[in-house]
Amino acid sequence: MDRIEVGEVFTITDETAQDQEVEVLAKVTLEDTDYVAVSFLEDLQEDSKEEIDLFFLKIDDDGELSAIETDDEFDKVSEAFDEILDDE
Repeated sequence: MDRIEVGEVFTITDETAQDQEVEVLAKVTLEDTDYVAVSFLEDLQEDSKEEIDLFFLKIDDDGELSAIETDDEFDKVSEAFDEILDDE
């Protein structure tokens, strides 16, 4: 996967082995690692006022997406995205 940009839509396989389309809503770099915040395209298109589920993924050195593995890392990433998304 090449550079992932905000607004990009791609397919991931969720834990139930279903393919889901997600859109990149924000991107942040912490300690030389890129992270993206994504949400299911279906949720975004429904345009409901309810909270949209955000998922944070790490972009590894090969440009592949992977899960965030530790609570510490998740907390740092979550905080960084809160600041970005609050500004919008």
